[in-house]
Amino acid sequence: MRVLIQRVTASSVSVNGQIIGKIGRGLNLLVGITDTDTPNDVQWMAKKCLELRLFPDPENMGRRWQKSVQEIQGELLVISQFTLYGNCRKGRRPSFDRSAPPEPAKALYDRFVNLLKESGLTVETGEFGAMMEVKIDNDGPVTLLLE
Repeated sequence: MRVLIQRVTASSVSVNGQIIGKIGRGLNLLVGITDTDTPNDVQWMAKKCLELRLFPDPENMGRRWQKSVQEIQGELLVISQFTLYGNCRKGRRPSFDRSAPPEPAKALYDRFVNLLKESGLTVETGEFGAMMEVKIDNDGPVTLLLE
């Protein structure tokens, strides 16, 4: 499982020109599932995303990144992104052989989203398998790849 984490001031996702998910300050999570991922991997990843200290403490600006998304009561936008497992080493067209097939990937993606929702934070999503337009107002910019 790979999650590209982006700290954002705002983010939204649209399908067919209609916004289906929108957040303010928080994290944009692009999620890729591989064929070897398990529910335990998903649980670990959700916990890590919620607990990573990626936000400054407004009371102590001399110390960076003291607060998690939970601690600031931030919001989460979760987008399925099978292309995170694209392999571009050979040829001119990426291979997606390591991406999980749609059915098991969707089950693990849904589990990931549900674990995040258990935090009580606002969690918005894209539409699994759809062509989406994602707008990301990256804050920092802060972008991290979690595997």
